[in-house]
Order: sequence, then structure tokens, then C-alpha cells
Amino acid sequence: MLTFMFWNVNKKPNEERIARLAHRYAVDVLILAECDIEPQALLPLLNRGLELAEYHYHANKACELINVYSRFALEELSIGFEAARYTIRLLELPDNAPIAICMAHIPSKLHYTDEDQTTELVAMSRDIREFEEKQGSRRTIVVGDMNVNPFEAGMAKCDGLHGVMARGVALKQSREVQGREYPFFYNPMWSHFGDGNSTPPGTYYDKQSTPHKYFWNMFDQVLIRPDLLPYFDDRDLQIVTKVETESLLRRSGIPNPRISDHLPIVFKLRLAEEEV
Repeated sequence: MLTFMFWNVNKKPNEERIARLAHRYAVDVLILAECDIEPQALLPLLNRGLELAEYHYHANKACELINVYSRFALEELSIGFEAARYTIRLLELPDNAPIAICMAHIPSKLHYTDEDQTTELVAMSRDIREFEEKQGSRRTIVVGDMNVNPFEAGMAKCDGLHGVMARGVALKQSREVQGREYPFFYNPMWSHFGDGNSTPPGTYYDKQSTPHKYFWNMFDQVLIRPDLLPYFDDRDLQIVTKVETESLLRRSGIPNPRISDHLPIVFKLRLAEEEV
């Protein structure tokens, strides 16, 4: 079992909350965005009370927008490729085929147009495919603050992340468009969008008064290649709303900006026994 957590902490001093969530969910790979907390301040809290499998900080080279911690040795979660907005890490564990994890923080709509965001996501998708070709494997996860919703162009179009809402479609592996093959990602965040389940309708709430407004947005997402879907159960994905007894929401039900304007997401991969 591998447990991942992603949280855009909005540059808030959330080190205690991060550590409590990491312990609560037994997180193996912790990914943070907009985090100004120094590793020397967070690591003692993450490792407080742990006797085995302590957390390590995995420094980046080119991507300064993502902070990565894990309970694996540094060489087991190595840098495969980096750009300014995303880092691709290769998780190589004993007796387990490697898993590529692309961790991203795409520019906000406050600074980028929709077309700009799509351009960034298309470039990221191209880098992921090139990395997969070099590895000879499509065991890939994308996770992070995409700053776009699952239905927007950069997430859904074929040369973008090509994330689809239906597992059955994703299991077809890819589709051909104008003679070119484009692999699918499965995007389980579609199922958490809106009031169709017991979770919040999204991970980010925007109340600015403009004519075109969704209010709730699903900016924080995980996407999974079909090769890893046998190990992923949709029930193992959740949007986190509290740290122990402390709510991350206001009484109105939207994220408390004093803590963060984004909610964390936690998900798991249930690797086959022979791969653990």
C-alpha cells in the first residue's frame, strides 16, 4: 500500500497540521505547493514519535514550487525530469516496477489566461510522454494544483493530459486523432465534483463576483495511467476537510483561508503483494 497526500498550503504556517495529517493517513509521499516551511522545521514534526521509516526531504533542482517529502530513501525517489512548474520523480522500490510521479503547480488564472494554462499543460503532457518513452513504461501518476478544472482544455484535450472521467474509457489505453496516438489518463476527481457524494463539491472556492462563475473548483487533482488502475480504488481517494477535530472549513462549508484556500487530497495505490 502506498499513500500519497497533496496540499497547497497557501504559504501558511501549517507545519503542525501537515504533520498530523501525515501521521493520521500514514502518508508515504507528501507533496506540498506554496509552502514556505523550511525542511528543518517540518522534518522534526513529521518524524515525531516515529521509530521506523522516517521522512526525508527530497530537494528539487529546477522546480522550486513543489516540496517533496517521503518515507523512502533519497535514491528510491529520484528526479527524472524537472521544469519550472513540475517535477517528475521516479519511485523505485525493491521488488516493485518503477512508478513515475509528476508533481505540478500550474499558474493561476489570476496571472494566466485559459490559453496560457492550456499551453503549459500541453507542454507538461509532452514531457511526461517523452519520459515514459525513455522508461519504456506508462506506470505514471500526475498530482498537484492544476489551477484548472477537469473539464477544461488542458486537462481533457488529446495533446493535453487527456484525462477522462470514466475508467472504462481510460482502460482502452489511448485513442488515435488524425493519425497520432494519445494515451489516456483516468481522472477520478470528476466523481468528487459537485454534490454527488459526501465530500465537499471541490477543493477550492472562488466567490469573486464576475459574470462567469463556477464557485467550487476542482483544481487539486490526481490522474492515473491505465497501467496503474488495477491498483487504484476510487474509494481510496478523498478530499480532506479536518485535521483531527479541527475543521479546515468555515461554518459556511468553504475552505478556511486562515488555514489554506485549498483542501488537501489523499489517495492510495494498493500494489499487488508480489510488488510490495
